[in-house]
Amino acid sequence: MRNNFAAARSMYQRDSVLSASPAKILTMLYDRLLLDLQRAEVAQRAEEWPNAGPHLIHAQDIVTELMTSLKPELWDGGPALLALYVYVQQQMVAANVRRDIGKTRECIRLLEPLRTAWHEAALQVSMTEAAHRRDAVAG
Repeated sequence: MRNNFAAARSMYQRDSVLSASPAKILTMLYDRLLLDLQRAEVAQRAEEWPNAGPHLIHAQDIVTELMTSLKPELWDGGPALLALYVYVQQQMVAANVRRDIGKTRECIRLLEPLRTAWHEAALQVSMTEAAHRRDAVAG
């Protein structure tokens, strides 16, 4: 029974990602990035270094994905966002190698406002798209 539930959950999560809009995928990446960093911080606080490492590495993988999908030349804030991604990636590596919880906390502090902003932007896009669909149906 447990394996069936796990398989169904996995399929649901995969389908959710495959059918998600680009804005939703971005917010999902940020949510997981911050979750990984928070889990790493908890493990670091408990000095459970073998548990902190995988979370920091997964967070680095997400930032790499964010960097490779970013097109900094398309908007004024692009180069600054890319520079921030490079910086937090370096801090995550240092947090892992040096077992430095302060660097993990700094990454959380820098990325949390971005997560909030991307969620707000995604909501605005969703509301605008819904209004356009409603207007198309009505008109």
